[in-house]
Amino acid sequence: MKKIISILLSAACALAFAACAGQSPTESPSESPDGDLAYITDRDKLVIGVTQYEPMNYKDADGNWTGFDTEFAEAVCGKLGVTPVFQEINWETKETELKGKTIDCIWNGLTVDDDRRENMDFSLSYLRNEQVVVVPAAFLSDNSAPGKDSFDGLTVVAEDGSAGETAAAELPGTVIVPVETQAAALLEVKAGTASAAVIDATMASAMTGEGTEYADLAVLDLSLTAEEYAIGFRLGSDVTAAVDGIIRDLIADGTLAAIAEKYGLSGRLV
Repeated sequence: MKKIISILLSAACALAFAACAGQSPTESPSESPDGDLAYITDRDKLVIGVTQYEPMNYKDADGNWTGFDTEFAEAVCGKLGVTPVFQEINWETKETELKGKTIDCIWNGLTVDDDRRENMDFSLSYLRNEQVVVVPAAFLSDNSAPGKDSFDGLTVVAEDGSAGETAAAELPGTVIVPVETQAAALLEVKAGTASAAVIDATMASAMTGEGTEYADLAVLDLSLTAEEYAIGFRLGSDVTAAVDGIIRDLIADGTLAAIAEKYGLSGRLV
């Protein structure tokens, strides 16, 4: 009897091993055999990874998502026939979340660069941007003509894993401290715990200056890295081509231009 039980157990183990061997270790149980587009349309939703970043994606007084990228995504999803679901993410782990399918795309003022191309597919570029330096207004009183070398020995903050963190390296001699979001970077400068922040020009123009929460901060006439925004999809995703076709339609019918004008971004359209 013991011998028979041993034989049966061995056979069961062999079958289990064969089943496991037939599945790739990177295969997702939710993977659609018909492609990423089918996976998304079958669920009737596009999960969009965002951070709170005015004027691209931010919450209004009622707690609803709004902004240029938000309305842009809603227009695309309307034509794609799916519901947009905006999910706040940690920007530093955005590639991991995309690959792991906790989100379906990154649509939040995402800068196109070669390193990111290794981890995701990009849609057509739709906005131009640059990285800028934001300082307390008092900084200008002490530095009549600040340049890149004016920050030697000072603490500069930037969003962790962002283009701003990369661009901050253009300021020699600085101590670069990563923070969770661009909004957090502005708070550090406002609180006096950092001398400057390197953030997107799109955000800096919307959130600093007279009449804003950060009226006591100023944007230096010191542009750093120039860049373009696009939507990030999973590598090899067939959603990219589908969305590119919709973007072309939204450009042709004036929808994208109207959204850009609403958020003061008309001059930045690609």
